[in-house]
Amino acid sequence: MLNSLRFDQMLDQLAPAERAPVVFLGHGNPLYAITDNAFAQSWQQLGQKLARPQAILCISAHWETRHSTLVHVGAMPKTIHDFYGFPQDLFDVQYPAAGAPELAHDVALMLKNHAAIPTEEWGLDHGAWAVLRHLYPEADIPVFQISINRDLDFAGQLALGRDLKALRDRGVLILGSGNLVHNLRAISRDVEAFDWAQEFDQKVSQYLIDRNFGEMADPEQYGSLLPQAHPSVEHFAPAFYCAGLVDEKDQLAFFNDQFDMGSLSMRSFIYYTN
Repeated sequence: MLNSLRFDQMLDQLAPAERAPVVFLGHGNPLYAITDNAFAQSWQQLGQKLARPQAILCISAHWETRHSTLVHVGAMPKTIHDFYGFPQDLFDVQYPAAGAPELAHDVALMLKNHAAIPTEEWGLDHGAWAVLRHLYPEADIPVFQISINRDLDFAGQLALGRDLKALRDRGVLILGSGNLVHNLRAISRDVEAFDWAQEFDQKVSQYLIDRNFGEMADPEQYGSLLPQAHPSVEHFAPAFYCAGLVDEKDQLAFFNDQFDMGSLSMRSFIYYTN
């Protein structure tokens, strides 16, 4: 049975701490970057309550690479509009946060066993800036991304996350951005949530509660649910990077635990130490 703190309880407990939290946000529709809805409001509330981080490391579903993990080390990451068919207002959005070159180079060294390579060829894709502009609208905190290495399985992503744990003690907020269920082929305005989507969402949530990350990273535990929930797994991957950063000191809270268009789980979670 699911068991975690409520969002409002967690917000009341958040206070400056020695270790930065780990946050996974279900980012959903790119339009939510410029939409005032319940999801955006919760991101705003969270940003107002979190202790100000020294920097933000974002792991977004929308930067995938092969054979290596790329680390963006640029001084001024560009705002990437990696979508099409949306209103011009969305393309006009800029998120002019500075990068964190020195820290990013440190991260590349921390991930040397994961074929990490520094690069200036990326920036902030919409998986990052669409939520960051609600969390930190002043864009006044340094931020950089690392890519999702498509050659890593879930267990490998979990292991990579573990090798980033020291960043939490340096005040770096690690932000995963994806969706625990993401099937664009099945979206529907007529269904609140498909049964298979709810089952998958609940299964993953229970793994997060139980800290049973080994089983969570085993595709066989999901059977036929996995290809239904994730025809491709890039939106699931950031959850494993985040899970690797968790330890026994952390408390867990879920928020935005609703579905959008039947097959997109907006469920988000935070592990934090108070």
